[in-house]
Amino acid sequence: MESRPGKVAVFEQFAADGMKYMFGNPGTVEQGLLDAGREFDLDYILALQESVAVGMADGYARATQRPALVQLHTGVGLGNGIGMLYQALRGGSPLVVIAGDAGIRYDAMDAQMAVDLVAMAEPVTKFATRVVDPGSVLRVLRRAVKIAMTPPRGPVFVGLPADVLDELTAEPVVPSSIPSTRVLPEPSLVAAAATRLLAGPRRLILMGDGVALSGAQRELTSVAEALGAEVWGVNSSEVNFDTTHPLYGGGLGHMFGAASARVVQEADSVLIVGTYVFPEVFPSLASPFKPGAQLVHIDLDSYEIAKNFPVDLGIVADPKLTLGAIAKELQRRLPAVPAPAGAVTAAPAVAEPPSSDIDDSVLERFVRRLGERAPEDLVLFDEALTASPPLARHLPPRHPGRFFQTRGGSLGVGIPGALGIKLARPELPVVAFTGDGGSMYTIQALWTAARYGIGAKFVICNNRRYRLLDQNIDQYWSELDIPRHQYPDAFDLSSPDIGFTELAGALGVPGRRVTRLYEVDGAIEAMLAHDGPFLVDLVIE
Repeated sequence: MESRPGKVAVFEQFAADGMKYMFGNPGTVEQGLLDAGREFDLDYILALQESVAVGMADGYARATQRPALVQLHTGVGLGNGIGMLYQALRGGSPLVVIAGDAGIRYDAMDAQMAVDLVAMAEPVTKFATRVVDPGSVLRVLRRAVKIAMTPPRGPVFVGLPADVLDELTAEPVVPSSIPSTRVLPEPSLVAAAATRLLAGPRRLILMGDGVALSGAQRELTSVAEALGAEVWGVNSSEVNFDTTHPLYGGGLGHMFGAASARVVQEADSVLIVGTYVFPEVFPSLASPFKPGAQLVHIDLDSYEIAKNFPVDLGIVADPKLTLGAIAKELQRRLPAVPAPAGAVTAAPAVAEPPSSDIDDSVLERFVRRLGERAPEDLVLFDEALTASPPLARHLPPRHPGRFFQTRGGSLGVGIPGALGIKLARPELPVVAFTGDGGSMYTIQALWTAARYGIGAKFVICNNRRYRLLDQNIDQYWSELDIPRHQYPDAFDLSSPDIGFTELAGALGVPGRRVTRLYEVDGAIEAMLAHDGPFLVDLVIE
């Protein structure tokens, strides 16, 4: 192949891998790379802060199930993006993150902006490396794509020294190879799984985002219905199971292990699929499962199987194929298997009867009316946290690809995540719910929305405080028998009041503030009718 500078060859490789966007924030040591990129059909999506760039890429990767490309500015930019990279790692988003540095020739100088980028990136990525030879630039990028896309998916980091990119390379450009993980366990394991899952009358399923990644929603439903097993979400931030199905139990908490223990402690058999257990901040150190319970864990991530608690059968295999095989085995056996006592049987979901909204809160009224007026194909991004229950009631997640939730414990992904989803699926309406506290981590994303005309909508659930911290410290006080008292001042966001519509306007996005019930309908109408990004400041307390 004809020699050309590495900074040109990398864009040829990006094109070969079908990458349409580069989410980033530029810097001096990347200037040569970005200048070379002007000649290629790759849109640069400029963010004003690096966490916004990573958050947009995260949303884009989730919506497309393809690798998303992020450019950060050496150590300072990588540092700003690390919190959001942690979320991508915990959530399994396949991001390819690149950052420049001044060059290998300057390593010994310990000069301005000198930093070990690989050491910085390693804790929040699947794989981190630095290219040191111009003849291996594309090889390393292809390896990065392969690692990011191979389950367990996750972000990878590649450091690109400026002097390496300035050198010529004759490397060929070929699409990255991504190995197939559509593997099915041998029949004896399928039979063993069915036997264990049929043990006892109380059967339970714990499911996570590995189900959505595999496209196994239908197969999971078949297994749940065959077992009469209640299904609970664990680290479930996408549509893994129709939440209006009568077997859906809800989502386990993400803070305290006692909440999960109350759900699982009486189960005779438990199927864990596409998730790890348990993802709380303060998990139970002792096993919450009752002695003798039969545990079957299916995942493509072998590390997570039996990571914290032993299981009776662990299967490293594709959830879709494996659940399909188990469903067939259960159906073959069912005539000889008595229905479990007290088991829930599947039935058509019954809509809630219409209720008066006279006593609605502003939040309840807004979400109910949005549910009534929203298009059928609405995509919802939920970062509302303590304000989420009305969303589950009036906009329940039912269809794959139409619901995304924050994950990994990071705040601030709601606005940029919705932008990434809208870029991936421009034909669909996208609405993000976030909090006043969470939104301020990445409020600069509104400027990016305005710059590129990305028509996502944003609803700020404004209670003027970090309400989740109130709830968490209530639990903390209760566990330590500390009498309730005034919350720390650090939880309060009311003074001065944040003018979200004014802030959005300054960043180029129109908005409307809602403080009273009679303002709800007009705000929804204005939001849905506006051709472009729009923000609603929903004052809920």
